[in-house]
Amino acid sequence: MDMKLYVMRHGETNRNKLNHVLGRSDLPLNEKGLSQADMAGRKLKDIHFDAIYSSPMKRACQTAWSVVRHQTNPAPVLVDDRLIEQNFGEFEGFSRDDERYQKEKRDYFKPFKGGESFLDVAARVYCFLDDLARESVRSDRENILITTHGGILRVIENYFSGMENEEFTRFFASNCEVRCYDFPKKDRDTLKPLDDFQLRRLESSIPKLQQEKEAEDLSKRYVSGLHIKGITNECKH
Repeated sequence: MDMKLYVMRHGETNRNKLNHVLGRSDLPLNEKGLSQADMAGRKLKDIHFDAIYSSPMKRACQTAWSVVRHQTNPAPVLVDDRLIEQNFGEFEGFSRDDERYQKEKRDYFKPFKGGESFLDVAARVYCFLDDLARESVRSDRENILITTHGGILRVIENYFSGMENEEFTRFFASNCEVRCYDFPKKDRDTLKPLDDFQLRRLESSIPKLQQEKEAEDLSKRYVSGLHIKGITNECKH
């Protein structure tokens, strides 16, 4: 059965209002954020969530609880540390328009000083999504909700859709924006070698590989022939 994964960014905080990096600062929703979360809960009330996961940060948990209040027979909110916002290190509290922050934001593999890289974040978030897919298939779930952060939503979007560098950098989700994905991802890598059919198809599609395969087969026949000839000579003696 196909499932739907709903991912929502938390409601507004005072630092969001200032357009400053929030990161690991554990701030609560402001009045507008509480209203946004409540409105989101009302909009989602007709979708029964079989599981609800949240970042451990206050703003994400408050957003999840706002959804729960409007659910009939709601699922419990399960907190997972892997959904916590990216650690922006020394840029915590900086303006998002800061030139140095915007420059270093494009170094995807380099951690912010005192913080995480995007690669670090992807490692934990992708692991969470893969674990969630396996658990959800076993549990026969239909709808799952995650309440988290803008930086995590960026990584989740890339997990499902794949983005070019600049698209990844510019990705932005508004407060209480909800994105929906078919789940589990259909073309997620299996971490297995190519099977015989895939290997033959690959070799036949690339001339150099086809030549490589023919040379390998010829070598095997030659070695096999030497082996048979040796046995025959031994029999004569």
